[in-house]
Amino acid sequence: MVCRFHKQHLLHGEHRLPEVIRPITRGYRFDLLPFKLWPRQMGLQTDGSTFLLEGVPFRILGGSMHYFRVPREYWQDRMLKMKACGLNTLTTYVAWNMHEAAKGIYDFTGNLDLGAFLRIAEEVGLWVILRPGPYICAEWDFGGLPSWLLRDKKMKLRTTYPGFTAAVDAYFDHLIPTVLELQYKKGGPIIAVQVENEYGAYAKDSNYMEYVKTALLKRGIVEMLMTSDSKDGLSSGSLEGVLATVNFQKKENFLFSYLETLQSNMPKMVMEYWTGWFDQWGSDHHVYDADQMVRTVAEILNEGASINFYMFHGGTNFGFMNGATHFKEYLPHITSYDYDAPLTEAGEYTSKYHKLREILATIQGDQLPMPPIIMPKASYEMVTMTHYVSLWDVLHFTGEPYACDEPVNMENLPVNDGNGQSYGYTLYETLVYGGGVLNTMGNVLDRARIFINNQAMGIVDRNNHEVFIPEVPGYRKMRFLVENCGRVNYGTKLDEQRKGIVGDVVLRENPLRTFKIYSLDMNMTFIKSLNTAQWSSPPDDHEGPAFFRGTLNVHFTNLDTFLSMKGWKKGVVFVNGQNLGRYWDIGPQETLFVPGTWLRPGSNEIIIFEEFEGGQTLRSVDAPFLGRPYYVQ
Repeated sequence: MVCRFHKQHLLHGEHRLPEVIRPITRGYRFDLLPFKLWPRQMGLQTDGSTFLLEGVPFRILGGSMHYFRVPREYWQDRMLKMKACGLNTLTTYVAWNMHEAAKGIYDFTGNLDLGAFLRIAEEVGLWVILRPGPYICAEWDFGGLPSWLLRDKKMKLRTTYPGFTAAVDAYFDHLIPTVLELQYKKGGPIIAVQVENEYGAYAKDSNYMEYVKTALLKRGIVEMLMTSDSKDGLSSGSLEGVLATVNFQKKENFLFSYLETLQSNMPKMVMEYWTGWFDQWGSDHHVYDADQMVRTVAEILNEGASINFYMFHGGTNFGFMNGATHFKEYLPHITSYDYDAPLTEAGEYTSKYHKLREILATIQGDQLPMPPIIMPKASYEMVTMTHYVSLWDVLHFTGEPYACDEPVNMENLPVNDGNGQSYGYTLYETLVYGGGVLNTMGNVLDRARIFINNQAMGIVDRNNHEVFIPEVPGYRKMRFLVENCGRVNYGTKLDEQRKGIVGDVVLRENPLRTFKIYSLDMNMTFIKSLNTAQWSSPPDDHEGPAFFRGTLNVHFTNLDTFLSMKGWKKGVVFVNGQNLGRYWDIGPQETLFVPGTWLRPGSNEIIIFEEFEGGQTLRSVDAPFLGRPYYVQ
């Protein structure tokens, strides 16, 4: 590796690039690759409106990519594509709910090996801005917070409430040591660390941000600290001695001047320049015009500001990890986190990538590395669903149900060694006499199918609370198959979102009592246990809720592919035990991304949990369909 300092002069004469780009090439360029032998003493600093890295003027050209949304085998490929686009910095959140899924049990292995992720960034030649939270938003379930926090009925998230700070302290005691030696001054790639995330929009505790800052410092963080907020949260989210940065998609003229009033004569940085947008179930696929993006990026760079592209590569909300929004109404996010970013969900180049590369090449001066070759995508043969088993026939694989008089919410169930249930479905079972109007009182979250003696009666959700139960004399078994569709990741009501049945439901205005509750988190252990189930050939009506099984045959190389879910209604797909995520025929997403690294040559097991009525076949296709485009304004 080499160290290079050189003066980059503005060329005269013919230019192929827009006039607005030319001024940004004036000044010094710093192109120091991560290099253990270089004396690391000063790190990232500020000198008036300029960043300095080891005393040399430096501009952050960053891109966001989250290790927990991308298979480990693809980390290096995506980073090389960042580098080839002209980026010099990688930013990533750290997902607390993945690293401490159960209280006191920490996982930094496999796809959660944060240290390995950061070392790959260093090898590729990217600096790192680490965004450790504890809250991250990110359109990720619960904004990255672990659901077991909600077992405390008095919990006050993102405040100095002792129950929350004790949990954060324990987590940071394990997280921070994994990154200490990867800081710039220790010879690693981390040049800055973010304090929490967009706290100005929450701002429930004036002491909280100082607490997080101190928690980082006293555990050995020595690099520059930053905050990150949208325009409405800048003033209440900033901290003394911490660089404030701003998030936006459209550059409003007053933003940088407003930032200047908060911290005069400091570098301007857009921590999140939103390259696209996320999607919710039942909406269209949001896209953001590439030319409009380029014009805004040029404006930002022309003002001498640093920038981080959020997202540069979005990836996938595998499993049940999608978040949700809840402003006027609750809207869960889809499985794909493509984000209309410069790199697609499967890591392919877009027009945004090429346009950004042209701009950033003017700043980097030297010829950029050639972008890595895109691996082809596969369209494998049709999968026929050859086996079927009803959900009712595999409930025993969940263990003994929990018996209680009143319904208990998902997070407070006495399962998973006292951690409650975090994700998936929960089945509530009780006996009822007769019929009448069933009213959930809004206490079923987020949605449920209602069954009487295994016969479907209807669906309840946040908006539809009533189902009519036909009158029949005698007792019958009533079941609520409740789905946690994803916890809200942003807003001021994070504390108020326990899942399952969270209060009374009434039949003929009488509260139901005496429940058996089955935890259906559908983790890998449960899916593997289905190997011993009594599978049969699918019946003609393909009625759910049920599991369907088939085989995807890979005759040659195992390449990335997409599963088309046309002909299926709502459920989850597992490939070789890995949870690809949810599908839903209300769209916009119609395909699920299957990483080739999760496949193997030969036979690959496909298991689909279908809530309603399953299809007979499943198509593997070589291109995604994420829905009808809707242009973000």
